[in-house]
Amino acid sequence: MQKIPNMESFARVSGISRPTVSKYFHDPDSVRKSTRAKIEQALKTYDYSPNIYAINQNRRLTKTIGIVVPYLADPFFAEMARNIEQRCIDAGFSPLLFSSHGRTELETDILRSLRSLKPAGVLLAPLGRSSDRDLLESFCEDVPTVLFDANVEGVGEAFVGSDNFQSIPLMVEYLCRTGEPPCFFEMAPVNPNANKRRRAYTEAMMGLGHQPHIVHVDGDGWAFEEIGHAEGIRAIEGRRFATNTVLCSNDRLAIGLLAAAYEKGLRVGRGHGCAMRIAGHDDHPFSRFTCPSLTTVAQDYEAISDHSVEALFAVIEASEEDRQRTETLFPGTLVMRTSA
Repeated sequence: MQKIPNMESFARVSGISRPTVSKYFHDPDSVRKSTRAKIEQALKTYDYSPNIYAINQNRRLTKTIGIVVPYLADPFFAEMARNIEQRCIDAGFSPLLFSSHGRTELETDILRSLRSLKPAGVLLAPLGRSSDRDLLESFCEDVPTVLFDANVEGVGEAFVGSDNFQSIPLMVEYLCRTGEPPCFFEMAPVNPNANKRRRAYTEAMMGLGHQPHIVHVDGDGWAFEEIGHAEGIRAIEGRRFATNTVLCSNDRLAIGLLAAAYEKGLRVGRGHGCAMRIAGHDDHPFSRFTCPSLTTVAQDYEAISDHSVEALFAVIEASEEDRQRTETLFPGTLVMRTSA
């Protein structure tokens, strides 16, 4: 009989999702009869014994899962939160959603409130650069926590996000292959992704034999559309873009730049009479509806949210000595639309 080391492996060989397997071991009657029969057949087929001590400990915990994002008005985080919420609900947990609105003091208050609630675990997209690192470390020592989107090195039991050093070069290569090499229109470094994307752009351009050209925006905070619009007008008027192609560090900044180009009478796209090409990153839910529609790199929303939840459940169910911090990065996908 094949020995199965952990619940994740057991879920895979039994053909049942991990949240459902976890739900079964917490309460067998909480899953459908056909699913319960399939799990029990797998238990007869494979040598697997769940960590009963951990499960019994977990039964003493609340069924609350905290979800914290930096800016819920951003449709990227709204979509991530929606996916994560549903997966927690499907596994029998009660999610509580918080937004720190880009403010350090509010993120601090949220974490202190969550600690007092004694949740089963927390899924946290931290502010990053402006987070209180000492508080984050202290919080993660007390509460099982998985970070997503923005990584704070060494904090939390796991990190799940996008591979910026794959996705940015993917777009840079495409833009160089199909027209002039891109300038990089850079958002303020409000989280670690900003610096990583700038570095990835610079390395990709140099690797292709081109001189990087970075246009910094003069604006802080999370109102990227407004910043992209105001700084885009300044950059266009000041002729700060060295080529007619601009790669923006995220889609929201690109949406602002599209508006700036329209306001300055510049047609965006690849066809006859077009003066600029503009591309972004993330596949923001509204990017397909801009005018022109925005060429971008899609983050894998579903994979990131799924794996974040799975990673948290694994942490909740593991004994402390079995926990080891992991980092999982998912590749981006090129989405070619009219703007470039």
